[in-house]
Amino acid sequence: MTHEATTLASWTRALRKQLDVLGLDSEQLCAQAGFEPGALDDPNGRCPLSATTRLWQLAVEASGDPALGLKTSQFVSPTTFHALGYALIASCSMREMFERTVRYYRVVSDAMELELRECADCYEFRFLTVPGNLAPAPEALDAFAAIYVRSCRNRLGRDFAPLAVYLQRPEPADPEPWHAVFRAPLVFSAAENLLRFAKPEFEQQLEDGNPELAEHNEVVLKRNLEQLQGPHWVRKVRARLQAQLPEGEPSAERIAQALHMSLRSLQRHLADEGTSYEAVLAETRHALALQHIREANCSISEIAYLLGFSDVSSFSRAFKRWTGQAPSQYRETLKND
Repeated sequence: MTHEATTLASWTRALRKQLDVLGLDSEQLCAQAGFEPGALDDPNGRCPLSATTRLWQLAVEASGDPALGLKTSQFVSPTTFHALGYALIASCSMREMFERTVRYYRVVSDAMELELRECADCYEFRFLTVPGNLAPAPEALDAFAAIYVRSCRNRLGRDFAPLAVYLQRPEPADPEPWHAVFRAPLVFSAAENLLRFAKPEFEQQLEDGNPELAEHNEVVLKRNLEQLQGPHWVRKVRARLQAQLPEGEPSAERIAQALHMSLRSLQRHLADEGTSYEAVLAETRHALALQHIREANCSISEIAYLLGFSDVSSFSRAFKRWTGQAPSQYRETLKND
């Protein structure tokens, strides 16, 4: 049975506050979305992603406002994310803040996989939908992006703006609200959801950081994470592999770094789930190969590239190990079925 992603009830309560401000019946909309009465009253409760996504859809329909997510972000405070919120505001740099977000966000929600990547002259913060799970509503992703840009402004000043914002959502009829919030180059219908930040601002030490407070809240977060921890490391590695394979086969060290852990810890987690990095890499490539081979407009060489192989022959050999047929033969068989 597939585990359905969940989010903290306190996150959904922010949307209810926005609806109440608009004069809409948030209680009725929650009932329509499938929430049990009183389900959002417990701030420590967790809500299924299907109900939360449905509520966003109903909220946009009732308000007639496609930019509802951007506005809802204003109702999110540190207490919304519990101990994580306090650990973030106590962080001593923006880099530290986002690294904590990546490490502990599962306490808030397991609907997304987060990644902070250091590039030559910037940092890239990705929020990826989990393969096989229902995708969060576009408005929820708008809110998520806006929350973290606002968090940067709270620490660095009102004039702060990211270098660029990429959103997978289609471009709205009126993109002005998004430009007004992000104040940065904005790309809609992007391949992935991504915020790009300048390195100097991310690495500078913040005078209001409080390491002791951050560490205290990390103790709580680690305990919460242990309670939620299930056999999900394979899923996390697969998500990172899918994002990084087009750039070439990533090493286990690189995936461990993306997950903000040591290689040894990653190997131990996978071993606990009865597998290894090499096995997960092969399984992920195999699954993606079978998916892409069915796409008539995707050439064999393109598939090899998307799966991170150095050349077509390497991909062909691997594909034959998996299926007993060369990629072109397998594709021909599909046409005859």
